[in-house]
Amino acid sequence: MIYFKRHTKWGDITVCIDAEANIAGLWFDGQKYFPDIPEDACWIEDIPENSSSDFPAVQARVDRQMETIKQFDIQMMEYEEGKRKSFDLPLCPEGSEFRQAVWNELLKIPMGQTSTYGEISARVAARQGKESMSPQAVGGAVGHNPISLLIPCHRVIGADGSLTGYAGGLDKKAALLKHESLKI
Repeated sequence: MIYFKRHTKWGDITVCIDAEANIAGLWFDGQKYFPDIPEDACWIEDIPENSSSDFPAVQARVDRQMETIKQFDIQMMEYEEGKRKSFDLPLCPEGSEFRQAVWNELLKIPMGQTSTYGEISARVAARQGKESMSPQAVGGAVGHNPISLLIPCHRVIGADGSLTGYAGGLDKKAALLKHESLKI
């Protein structure tokens, strides 16, 4: 895993890239459920250029991870400038089958639109061949989304249209929705 920090117009974030060059985590600094990053974690600034040239396989992995970081930076800049409507980055969030199903539904919410916990629970239930599913359980999965912003949990609102919990804080949720031209 490689970690790096970036500043966004909504606050500082920490991002984690796994060994396969997928984004495994993205958290607003100080958000609820911020992970315990190991003391010996590898941070991008700790990797000297061509640090693994004696080990081609390691260098190839680092090169792929660096390409993901480059693409992340480009796409985040485009998003901040209002030029990007969706992200095209390799994501690999860790979680249970249920949480994965919920996060996959979040990825289907286009920019400029929202969904409710109830709507998401109905879609997940239908995909799993169930009659219904608890919106509260969906809320728990949404709240534990390990890749904030890229998996757009900020686009989930209450049944009455109100802003509800967001691990990064309701101020960030409101700012992100405003940025995406949603009226709240």
